Amino acid sequence: MSLNVYLFFNKQCEEAMNFYADALEGTIDSLVRYGDAPMPSSDAYKNLVMHGVVMIGNIKIMCSDSSEHTSVQSGNQVAISITYPSEQKMEASFKKLTDGGKVTMALQETFWGAKFGMCIDKYGISWMFNYDKPKG
Repeated sequence: MSLNVYLFFNKQCEEAMNFYADALEGTIDSLVRYGDAPMPSSDAYKNLVMHGVVMIGNIKIMCSDSSEHTSVQSGNQVAISITYPSEQKMEASFKKLTDGGKVTMALQETFWGAKFGMCIDKYGISWMFNYDKPKG
């Protein structure tokens, strides 16, 4: 069993994929455009992303531009939570993802023994950042 996050965008998917790959030190694993698929699409949609995958370590984020007949509403319906192996990597990703976005909770020490913070990026996606402090 596995859990994957799937994000939908209004004609910004490829831009968002590049942003996330850079901010989170990941790679774009695959990108299929509507024009590559066997079903018909309008000229306006041929170059948009039908299905894409960004890999951050062993985390898979799947994404797509919404279909021609669907519109995506930004909101708080999804949050991506990442636990980092180091405080420095977390701080670097937090800084990049908040560029053009909004910090909803600055990175700070928590009662559960971690450094934690939250933001909404410039695409309206909510992110949670966690670094568990070494016990001892």
